[in-house]
Amino acid sequence: MNHTLSVAPMLDWTDKHCRYLHRLISADAVLYSEMITTPAILQGDTQKYIGYNQQEHPVVLQLGGSHATELAKSCVIAQEYGYDEVNLNVGCPSDRVQKGRFGACLMNEPQLVVECMNSMTQAVDIPITIKCRIGVDDNDSFENLQSFIEQLAQAGVKTIVIHARKALLKGLSPKQNRSIPALNYDYVYKIKALFPELTIVINGGINTIEDAQQHLQHVDGVMLGRAIWNNPWLLHDLQNEIITTSSNTRDQVLHKYMKYCQNQMQKGVKLHWLLPPILNLYHGIAGNKKWKSYLVTQAPKRDKDIDVFDEAREFIEL
Repeated sequence: MNHTLSVAPMLDWTDKHCRYLHRLISADAVLYSEMITTPAILQGDTQKYIGYNQQEHPVVLQLGGSHATELAKSCVIAQEYGYDEVNLNVGCPSDRVQKGRFGACLMNEPQLVVECMNSMTQAVDIPITIKCRIGVDDNDSFENLQSFIEQLAQAGVKTIVIHARKALLKGLSPKQNRSIPALNYDYVYKIKALFPELTIVINGGINTIEDAQQHLQHVDGVMLGRAIWNNPWLLHDLQNEIITTSSNTRDQVLHKYMKYCQNQMQKGVKLHWLLPPILNLYHGIAGNKKWKSYLVTQAPKRDKDIDVFDEAREFIEL
């Protein structure tokens, strides 16, 4: 699977509607689900949590958990559902996640992570990957990171996504953990140099094509999160620059997404639930603010009227 370009898993953002839009924009970017906990899959409404559109491939299910058996069972379900890959979250810093003993706090328990990864890889045929930070709290030396990666490699992990910022588990909110402390890309570059056989994908603070190109001189792939949410069309520009030319225009993407919305509304999905991914489609273009405002105010009132998109489009000056 091509990991050169991927969109980060983002809680409450990268749902199946968002991923569908991203696939319309980029044919090749690897798309990730939101982090889904193992209890949600094993004890909840599985279809609700991990159902997706077939057009999304290649699509990765990101799991949150630290119980090896539950993770393995979740991987089996993911494979049955047709996911291309499963990724274990060892990077999320939220309090809720820590209480569940998963996310970034697992970097302090490398043996448990190895146990989980072994259990997951033995359960299925699809690739099992991991997303981590460069460190946690005072456990932030390069030697500790190197040791962590070495243990993963020995466990057979071949692809590692590294958010180039350590997580601070006390005193900072998840939002603050996305910008504090400073990024340290050199740690990730050094890991790739020490483990050339691994596929290393870098994440954190990548906002432009130039940023991505700089990183790709040192690592195998780039993963972008908020930059794509704020400006989905950046994904199109990255696809063109890094992978292969895409000829879709924003308006073509809009009309394809409108057809998708009609299909979803026939299944009972309300129109305003489908809005968030597309609100920033015309980011940076004159009329964008009015486009967004019109959609946000009109769609909730006209929950089955697809014409609101065309009406809002009138404000855009392309």
